[in-house]
Amino acid sequence: MNSKIWLSLPHMGGGEQEFVKQAFDSNWVAPLGPNVEGFELDIASFLSDQSHASVLSSGTAAIHLALILLGVQRGDEVICQSMTFSASANPILYLGATPVFIDSERDTWNMDPEFLEEAIKDRIRKGKKPKAIIPVHLYGMPAKMDQIMAIAGQYEIPVIEDAAEALGSSINNKKCSTFGEIGVLSFNGNKIITTSGGGALVSKNPIYVKEATFLATQARDPAPHYQHSKIGYNYRLSNISAGIGRGQMEVLPLRIKQRRDNFSYYTKELKDFPGITFVYEPNGYYSNRWLTTILVDAESAGVSREDIRLKLELENIESRPLWKPMHLQPIFKDYPFYGNGIAQQLFNDGLCLPSGSNLTATQLSRVVDCLRGLYSK
Repeated sequence: MNSKIWLSLPHMGGGEQEFVKQAFDSNWVAPLGPNVEGFELDIASFLSDQSHASVLSSGTAAIHLALILLGVQRGDEVICQSMTFSASANPILYLGATPVFIDSERDTWNMDPEFLEEAIKDRIRKGKKPKAIIPVHLYGMPAKMDQIMAIAGQYEIPVIEDAAEALGSSINNKKCSTFGEIGVLSFNGNKIITTSGGGALVSKNPIYVKEATFLATQARDPAPHYQHSKIGYNYRLSNISAGIGRGQMEVLPLRIKQRRDNFSYYTKELKDFPGITFVYEPNGYYSNRWLTTILVDAESAGVSREDIRLKLELENIESRPLWKPMHLQPIFKDYPFYGNGIAQQLFNDGLCLPSGSNLTATQLSRVVDCLRGLYSK
């Protein structure tokens, strides 16, 4: 059997080992230390001059803390993009709040601003003004943040920007995660850079970041003994993992280029395949192309999304359907949803192709040849 081609593997750059070695040599093997502080400064510097960062155990932890910082409590409502990974929505339930799901639009596949405003108006009419809005930049493609932020500002609702998949993406040179009151990043093993597992809460408001760090370290009050006035969490990233992150930040621009090169290869090689389309960048948008995704129109293609996925699987090539929308998930099916079915159509027809920054030309060619063989039949 052919060797496995994975969807998105970690890709080390070399500098990670030196930062980790420094942590061992200095015995900073704890959830604090020079690498933690250095990694936070690296992230903040990459995003903008005004950004601050708190590195955490996961992007999910960052969303949880962001909701707490914005005062979300039991019985509140939080608007969330429906087409996303469940980690965008789960923390809403951690707090006993209610998620209100919003459909996608076709240009970026992200939160539809029109349905966002419709939902806000309807929830206000029902006596429940939402406490926060969580748009997501799917697969590295920025959401329509100018429109979303304008609507959020009009109704005075803070935005938590889920940029877990979009480190390095931007709109008119403004980095994703810097539009909302609070931004969220992920460094999970399959992301564009990784700390083996981890995330970050970022904001231009240093008070938010300071409070997030406090809550993430069990909310220990400044006292010689252990004293706690608030509920805290064990969410801080370790100095070892942060060392990996510092090395990864050194190669982030290269990783973005490699992912975008993958996208360019696929679009060139598949441009004449009937029924296969890509999502392209609107004017002024820049995607890190974390994953290259396609839509398959079964009628014109003669094959379905699932036909392609199963054929790739048979050839030991990993691919994956797009995220199943949250409002279609068993755990979330009874919560409010505003939309017209775009997210469901995207899920039915969409596929993520192998997109790792360490894919070889031979591996990319194998993926395309597999599809070419399916079409030739």
